[in-house]
Amino acid sequence: MVVRLARLAPPLECVRLYDLEAGLDGFIAIHSTALGPGAGGCRLWSYPDMKQALGDAVRLAEGMSYKNALAGLPLGGAKAVLRRPEGEFDRVALFRAFGRAVENLGGLYVTAEDVGTSVEDMQEVASVSRHVAGLPAVAGRAGGDPSPWTAKGVFESMQVAAEFALGRDLSGLTVAVQGTGNVGADLCRRLAEAGARLVIADVNPARRDRLQAVHGAEVVDVSEIASVDADIFAPCALGGALDRETVGKLKAKLVCGAANNQLATPDVAALLMERGIAYAPDYVVNAGGIINVSAEYLGEDEGDVKLRVAEIAPRVGALLERAAREGRSPALVADEMAEEVIAGAQREAA
Repeated sequence: MVVRLARLAPPLECVRLYDLEAGLDGFIAIHSTALGPGAGGCRLWSYPDMKQALGDAVRLAEGMSYKNALAGLPLGGAKAVLRRPEGEFDRVALFRAFGRAVENLGGLYVTAEDVGTSVEDMQEVASVSRHVAGLPAVAGRAGGDPSPWTAKGVFESMQVAAEFALGRDLSGLTVAVQGTGNVGADLCRRLAEAGARLVIADVNPARRDRLQAVHGAEVVDVSEIASVDADIFAPCALGGALDRETVGKLKAKLVCGAANNQLATPDVAALLMERGIAYAPDYVVNAGGIINVSAEYLGEDEGDVKLRVAEIAPRVGALLERAAREGRSPALVADEMAEEVIAGAQREAA
């Protein structure tokens, strides 16, 4: 069963997803379709209640609008969040039910994998819906797991941001990485190859310890990762990593990571500035994944993905320079730039 909710606040619309038999329980939040269909991954997580799930969907959908706009993609912003069923459940049934809900929207929303979901899950969605990406790559076309592209964009952005904020490259710098999932692990590999020293934390000990064994990283508890003695803090887990308490403990002089919605509240951006900590806005640096998803959906090839991902780091550098020149937070400058792109598309459509 799909229940469409009334508009929450312009331009946001949410679709309530519920199928008891399949274990489907969640939301699709559509923030903007000014540039094209709302695009954003599907997250499967153990939300304590549906109020938190809805809040996450709303924040993530807005972030996708901004991310897609600044990446120059013909896509709006949307996100799906699903509450993970307790105990054992039938993933095939769940994601086919989700796929039917996506198909019922008639192309208004394009989905892909995200935290807690996989290429295999998206294949189940694709069995009942055309509006899905993140599928195994077809020869000559973009596709497959988007996380390596996300990690590549974050790494290259960190290189540029380190030169800007610290006046040096990554070799010899200490990077504290919070979260070592697909993107975090790939980022750690790239950092180790660049000569950076790693301090890592993850709620999954096996995942964390595997990286420690490969890269010789220092392992700390999740509660300590933000306060370790590091040059760069890289949030690569769930959102809200930067709140007032966390920022007060930061020793790093640069924040650049893959997580979405890193700022727990808008005022944290000003606090980072007050403490002299440079911030590379999350949705600018982590756009590599959606760039790959977009190319797959549009029938483009890997060459198109490489070209667009290569533009992320220079965009971050220009953003940081503009923010410094204007004496404003990079987070505010990025939001304004994205809003200008979206507003321009809305004016053209009017």
